[in-house]
Amino acid sequence: MNISKYMAFVAAVEYGSFTKAGDMLSYSQSAVSKMINDLEDEWKISILERSKSGVKLTSDGLKIFPYAKSVCEEYEKLQMQIDELNGLQSGLIRIGTFSSVATHWLPNIIKEFQKDYPNIDYELLLGDYTEIENWISEGRVDCGFLRLPTRSEFDALYLESDRLLAVLPENHELSRNKNVPVSALCKEPFMLLEKGAKAEVSEIFENNDLTPSVHFTTWDDYAIMSMIESGLGVSILPELILKRVPYNIIIKELDVPAHRDIGIAMKDRKTASLAVNKFIEYLKFR
Repeated sequence: MNISKYMAFVAAVEYGSFTKAGDMLSYSQSAVSKMINDLEDEWKISILERSKSGVKLTSDGLKIFPYAKSVCEEYEKLQMQIDELNGLQSGLIRIGTFSSVATHWLPNIIKEFQKDYPNIDYELLLGDYTEIENWISEGRVDCGFLRLPTRSEFDALYLESDRLLAVLPENHELSRNKNVPVSALCKEPFMLLEKGAKAEVSEIFENNDLTPSVHFTTWDDYAIMSMIESGLGVSILPELILKRVPYNIIIKELDVPAHRDIGIAMKDRKTASLAVNKFIEYLKFR
């Protein structure tokens, strides 16, 4: 089967002209005419009526045309899939992320992904939730890890619920508590993990009609832990960042339930590249 002949047939019908079909397929008018003649010889039927005004389907052509068009459409799908699979041999995945995911999830995810797709490169942009949402919207990144819920226009996938925990200097009097009262944290110099728009830590205090005494605000988890280790204050941090902590600090549960839902989002998963969609399948290795 010569797919070029099928494509010439479909184009001639859709454009009503051998000349226009040739222009669309980068063939001459005579080449299109010959391919149609070849099909008619192979099939032993007449499929097109020729006239000075153009071409149109014969009665036999009317019966054959839907099948020929279907063959061409399936061929195009096949080529797209092949092109995408070839695209996984090299390429770039741009990921927006915040530090705890970059530190504790992405190394394992990328390690497993590279076993199957070793030639894919990665660009990681670290930011806060608002910055990552903007990067996704602007197309600066292909996908981004975010706190859920996120913007309604995104395609988002829930990944995990991450507890928020109290973080104290060693030998702090609150470390004797099984659960640290949020109200007690308001009486201490507070290190706030936040940048730009309010995040989950501020919401804990707002939901309990409390106001912390904020002495330091940053989006750098490790800067906060270092300051707490030095006895400069207390904080609330996500459990994810508190794994493999390199600081001498105390971690306690709060007296109220508090967590953040982490997910990954993109503008439209249906139009995302095959590499991005395959990468998402490897999130189970986090």
